[in-house]
Amino acid sequence: MDKLTVAIQAGGKSSRMGTDKSFVLFQGRPLIEVVRAAVEGLGDELILITNKPDAYAHLGLPMHGDLYPDTGPLGGIYTALHYAAHPHVLTVACDMPWLNRPLLDYMAGLRGSADVIVPRWDKFPEPLHAVYSQACLGPIREKLEAQMYKITAFYGRVAVRFVERAEIEAFDPQGKSFVNVNTAQDLAEEERRESKD
Repeated sequence: MDKLTVAIQAGGKSSRMGTDKSFVLFQGRPLIEVVRAAVEGLGDELILITNKPDAYAHLGLPMHGDLYPDTGPLGGIYTALHYAAHPHVLTVACDMPWLNRPLLDYMAGLRGSADVIVPRWDKFPEPLHAVYSQACLGPIREKLEAQMYKITAFYGRVAVRFVERAEIEAFDPQGKSFVNVNTAQDLAEEERRESKD
């Protein structure tokens, strides 16, 4: 099977968090380090998509800034695909502290079956927890140049394999993988919920 690049997306504006959410502490560690640990060694290359390389220099990862600035997550996915050394990119967001390694491994193992491997939980796809092939570059570029930034807008142009809820639940019964942290309050609430479980 083709080799895999893993890309952490750290390009968001973090406006709701009020500070760069990558560095908000989760169980005593910055979120970015929790996410990095979850994907370390999963692929053949690990890259970081960020427009603030100085803030992340201590991680020692190859970093790339958005090729289409201010185009949101779709621009980040395009940038990861453009710079990836390998034909498939597993992309995750820097604000997902509950990434599930067995689920990510399972999705990575499906990468030869479609251009997009994306989980679907509660009817909605989770496009910042997905695998994309470089066949997506052209269709994504068309959407970016048309200023259509909805991530799933290009899905109709490529082969998509949805990973359905029943498959996900085998690894992650509560769907915690897809919880992202937008505010410090979100984080506090989720940690409180965890302590009760």
